[in-house]
Amino acid sequence: MWQVLREELHPKGLEIVTVGLDSVGAEACRPFIEAAQPVHPSLVDPHHLVAELFGVIQVPNGVWIDEDGVIVRPAETSPAPPVDRVPMAGGDVELPQRLTEIFGEASHIETQPEDYHAALRDWVEKGAASEFALSPEEVIARSRPRTADIALGQAHFELATELEKRGSHEAAVRYFREAHRLFPHSWTYRRQAWSLEREGDGPLARFWQGPLSDDPESWPYEGDWLRDIREAGAANYYEPWVP
Repeated sequence: MWQVLREELHPKGLEIVTVGLDSVGAEACRPFIEAAQPVHPSLVDPHHLVAELFGVIQVPNGVWIDEDGVIVRPAETSPAPPVDRVPMAGGDVELPQRLTEIFGEASHIETQPEDYHAALRDWVEKGAASEFALSPEEVIARSRPRTADIALGQAHFELATELEKRGSHEAAVRYFREAHRLFPHSWTYRRQAWSLEREGDGPLARFWQGPLSDDPESWPYEGDWLRDIREAGAANYYEPWVP
């Protein structure tokens, strides 16, 4: 998706770097990267350090950094360019009821891709003179505060991801839960933990993110994607983009 925008703006000096946040590591992101065949840097961040350092709480989030390495817009909703949907192999697929409901809620999620991409093009053309390039003071004012609870939640999340990588899933769940409690506004932390509790092994398994159909009582988290988005409202899933 980002490749098209990169091809347009790279000759004018823009480089796009995409970062996959996934505790499973490169193998979880590899199919998506290989399908996209990007020529821009495509990185994988198993410990979500980008989220910690830049204040990312949802994906996709984008950070604008100028040629001097200065942040001119902090982490914010950054909708990807629209692409034509590719039909699933084999034609129509009958989805489980939960996935049908998830995709139904997802269809109501609101973004502002036209406004965001117009602002990005303006910045690429005008640089620091762009009305969308924020001053250091404005960047700081818009950045999310790092409270003691958030810092502790990030530490719990990092420990959970390391335990998960080492195969200690039950121990990881304990620290994921505490990270969610301490930093409840982070959808990336919640979605990461939920995606590790899979229903099946197919390509859609990571979208399940909720109680397992064969044993719903075993779900180890207080929330799940479908319940939480219904409580928040699909229109509130992403923070509105502010020029």
